[in-house]
Amino acid sequence: MEILIDIVLPVFGLMLVGYLATKAKLFSAESARGLSLFVFNFAIPVLLFQSVSQARLPDPFEWDFVLSYYLGCAGAWALGFLLSRLIFAGHYTTSVLAGMTAGFANTVMLGIPLVLTAYGEAGAVPLFIIISLHSMLLVGAATVLVEGGRCGTGKIFSIPLNIVRGLIKNPIIIALLLGYIANSLDLETPRPLDQIADMLAAAALPCAVFSMGASLAAYRLQSAIVPATTWTFLKLVIHPALVWLLATYVFDAPPLWRDVAVVIAALPVGINVYLLAQRYDTGQAATASALVLSAAASFGTVAIVMNLLGTRV
Repeated sequence: MEILIDIVLPVFGLMLVGYLATKAKLFSAESARGLSLFVFNFAIPVLLFQSVSQARLPDPFEWDFVLSYYLGCAGAWALGFLLSRLIFAGHYTTSVLAGMTAGFANTVMLGIPLVLTAYGEAGAVPLFIIISLHSMLLVGAATVLVEGGRCGTGKIFSIPLNIVRGLIKNPIIIALLLGYIANSLDLETPRPLDQIADMLAAAALPCAVFSMGASLAAYRLQSAIVPATTWTFLKLVIHPALVWLLATYVFDAPPLWRDVAVVIAALPVGINVYLLAQRYDTGQAATASALVLSAAASFGTVAIVMNLLGTRV
């Protein structure tokens, strides 16, 4: 109960405020988009830069932790793909996105506030390591799988370059890279800039959670409830279970790092999956429904996961 009241309820409660405010038209869709841009382009990158530049980075690198999380993603993805093909008779592209729905967590808008609230600075480094690889590996994998299934060999060779171009324009990736550089060179930010950064970073967590709720108001439960429920179950139950099993019995991840990985895996579906569904014009109904269902259900499942892990406030 302590976890639910002190960690999960404040984060999800603020997300609900954003959702209801937008649904009630007290906060317009245009304002929601503006806030989301502020969070993604300014507040979160500054928070990431500050945290990474000042953190004690692991030496040697925690490969057991990374492999535990991303092989868990791959397992959930494979299950989603197979179920889509065998049970729901989804075509190839739809099934790729179904798999991604099962293994792609909302690491930024919800993961950062929740993990930092629960674990503080101790959870920052493992969280940011996952974030730094998340889009590159998962969005990259989805793009390669879809485009590879749609085109000949000649076009496939252009996919890695397009992915790199997208990543170097991503302010979160840029902030993480600059943070790692500043950390390795032991650089200090001038005091006036540091104070500005402090104010932006202080706005990051509440604005991110409110923005997440406001963004969800744009989506609604649609006709594809059965597959959406299936992807939600894979995302909120199977994905964290696979990560826990891998980190505990296959690899040797440090206990706190393992717990951070499992909590991130238990987060709801990330919005990028829906954006890819729109881009490829397939599976939008199931993906949008999974966004809403997983966000609502994760209020309970995240609390259960943290309780099972023995998280303490």
